[in-house]
Amino acid sequence: MKYYSTNKKTNPVSLKEAVVKGLANDNGLFMPERIEKFDPSFFDSIDRLPFQEIAFEVAKKFFGEDVEDEKLKEIVFDTLQFDCPVVQVTGDIWSLELFHGPTLAFKDVGARFMARLLNYFLRGNNGEVNVLVATSGDTGSAVANGFLGVDGIHVYVLYPKGKVSAIQESQFTTLGQNITAIEVDGVFDDCQRLVKTAFLDEELNRKMQLTSANSINVARFLPQAFYYFNAYARLKEKGVLKGAELVVSVPSGNFGNLTAGLFGYEMGLPVNRFIAANNANDIVFEYLQTGDYKPRPSVETIANAMDVGDPSNFARILDLYGHSHEKISQMLKGYRYSDEDIRKIIDKVYRNTGYLLDPHGACGYESLEEYLSEGQVGVFLETAHPAKFTETVEGVIGKGNVPLPGKLAEFMKGEKKIFRLGKDFEGFKSFLLG
Repeated sequence: MKYYSTNKKTNPVSLKEAVVKGLANDNGLFMPERIEKFDPSFFDSIDRLPFQEIAFEVAKKFFGEDVEDEKLKEIVFDTLQFDCPVVQVTGDIWSLELFHGPTLAFKDVGARFMARLLNYFLRGNNGEVNVLVATSGDTGSAVANGFLGVDGIHVYVLYPKGKVSAIQESQFTTLGQNITAIEVDGVFDDCQRLVKTAFLDEELNRKMQLTSANSINVARFLPQAFYYFNAYARLKEKGVLKGAELVVSVPSGNFGNLTAGLFGYEMGLPVNRFIAANNANDIVFEYLQTGDYKPRPSVETIANAMDVGDPSNFARILDLYGHSHEKISQMLKGYRYSDEDIRKIIDKVYRNTGYLLDPHGACGYESLEEYLSEGQVGVFLETAHPAKFTETVEGVIGKGNVPLPGKLAEFMKGEKKIFRLGKDFEGFKSFLLG
């Protein structure tokens, strides 16, 4: 299958080139030339398939023309060595728990898949591929751990100074080997800008082979569709979808996760509506209200993975629906929540149900409470383990009430290795070339 740029100013490329390059030559994001639909009968029996088998069927729709079945199945099964279960929080609201992977965040799925697919495409390649990734928290840890020790690949993780939690930081600054952590004196948008500018710099690209592991890379964002299909299957298996419409709420920052859900819908996944749950960085919320897309500098919140002022993947949503505000508004409903709102939601849900939300999942939960009507079932994405935000969550529900998983405790023991840079591109370029 060929992949075209959202800017449509360069020729379509192969999957291999799209994955290795990350970003198109015209600074656009790659999109598959078509979206393969499932026969409706697939959903009649999907509840009888385990997660890995479902993911393999989805992966074949995207990657089956470019990767032989046996190898693709190996990549999918090796990626998904953990579950993504649905857990009931209230009568009609369910949590899709995406924090059971190695770094306890949803990005483990896309990052692990991309690492394995990129390694497959680089067989016989003598040069080193340099992966650049900007992170507002969980992306860096997922990508760093997904690529750790992979031959022929070096990962540079850029993150904003003082704006990721201590636990998140420890997950990508203590690894060493082929992982380099760079603390940028700025915000996430500055980190993202440095990465994007690097891809457009001719000298840098002559001297280094660069790619991105952010959700701008098709191999990172497309596999995130896997767990939407699994959520539907597990809810169907539990018998809660009989005659009910499914509504999916996605805590939204850079919008790669929600875009993958929309791709699932276009493949036939029976979802009635998607909700984009925003924090104070409400650019897309405002677009849905007004039709005007106005990026602006991000602001810092306690749901830091959503602190994005110009979400890259919104370009894919615009392309998918022909830049039609009407069509996008039919698919998406927006909500936004302040830090004060988020704290109140965490407290309310914990007191009423015993379920512990992280700040991002809190936005997803509350939007369903506000939106759902009779005859609808809602599932929200609990994108990271609450322990990754212990200070915030325990500030709401009390000290000692957020147990630290063993995986996170091990990361906290490691010695941090950090390079510190300003937000100017020339300094970053000199560091890479040096």
